[in-house]
This record gives sequence, C-alpha cells and structure tokens, in this order.
Amino acid sequence: MTPARPHLVWDWNGTLLNDLSLVVASTNVAFASVGGPAVTLDEHRVRFRRPIADYYAEVLGQAVDDESFARLDRIFHDAYRNGLTTCELAADARTAMAAWPGSQSLLSMWFHEELVPTVHTFGLTSHFTRVDGLRATVGGDRKAESLQAHLAELGVDGGDVVLIGDSVDDADAALAVGGRAVLYTGGFTDPARLRASGHPVADTLTDAVALAGREISSADR
Repeated sequence: MTPARPHLVWDWNGTLLNDLSLVVASTNVAFASVGGPAVTLDEHRVRFRRPIADYYAEVLGQAVDDESFARLDRIFHDAYRNGLTTCELAADARTAMAAWPGSQSLLSMWFHEELVPTVHTFGLTSHFTRVDGLRATVGGDRKAESLQAHLAELGVDGGDVVLIGDSVDDADAALAVGGRAVLYTGGFTDPARLRASGHPVADTLTDAVALAGREISSADR
C-alpha cells in the first residue's frame, strides 16, 4: 500500500543551492585564521563530515574544542555571507521540485533567520509546507535531531518521508526517523563516498526526485 502522505524533505546547502565553491572558499578563510592549510574542492568533498568540528580537527591536525569551533564557525559564516550573492540554485532545482507530486519541505543546518529570506529571494517559499533552519548560534552538528523536530512540526510520520541531500549525514538523519534518503552527487561529498553508503545516488536533482518516488512507493511492498 502506498503511504498516505508521501513527503519529500529537501536539503538546502549543496543540494538545492549550488554553493560548494563558496563553502570551500569560506572554509579556507577559517583555516587560514589559525595558520591552517587550504583545502581544494576535491579534498573538501572527500574529507568533509559532521560534526564539522571533527573535520576541522583532522585538517588542522589539532583538537578543536567548543570555543575554538565557535570562533572558526563565526569566521566561516562571515566569509560565506560576503559571497552568498554569487550563488545560484542547482541547474535543475526548479524542474526537480515541480516533478514531485506530493508535499515538500526544506530543512537546512544553516541559520534559520538567514535561510528563510534567502529561500524567499529565490521565489521558492510557496513550494514548501515548512522551512526550517538552525536556531542555535553555532552550527556544525548532525542533522538527525533537527529532522525529528521538523517532522514533528509537520505532523508527518518518518516512514512516509524521503530526504534528498548531499551528505551521508543526511542519510543517517533519514534512517533515524524511519525514512529513506536519496543522495545527490553535486554537493559537498565525493560521489564515491555517497555510493559506498549503500543509499540510492543521483547525479541530478531530477533523477533524485525520480528515485525518491520509487523509494516511497516501495516502502510498503
């Protein structure tokens, strides 16, 4: 039987928003502030993970405590804000969203008060039944708890959900609520890492939506 409320949760950064180059540049600004090395785009995609403090510690070769991470996170986001106007949506983002027949929402680990007006600027607000970003002052943590809260506010059961995102953490969050994930290769994570996770993987958002439809249809077979 097909779920009563098939629902698609979109990730934002690195998925609907094509901001990989800006994220890598901003990460390097943060690393440079403590004399750390610069990472290339490909290196970032291979090494990036959440909690982001663990990724920073690996690259910097030293422990990154809460105070140090908060400072690096602030430097990162200052640089990110300065470059945000250079970012566009993924090439087929609008087509992919239009192809989904059910309800859709957006969950990002970017700050909520900045996410909401940015989504509005791109003219996407009406597509979503809910838009949630991070309401803490420091980012970098895993997504599972935020997804649980997001679905609770929507009144949607996790078993009726597919999440489209660009990281293994997105898939882990979906599994934590009993849902499924489709991973997109155009974002922050090396495609080989995504494929090794065992989750469905798509090279375009349009293909990701098609795979998401198959995932939700097969959930109750």
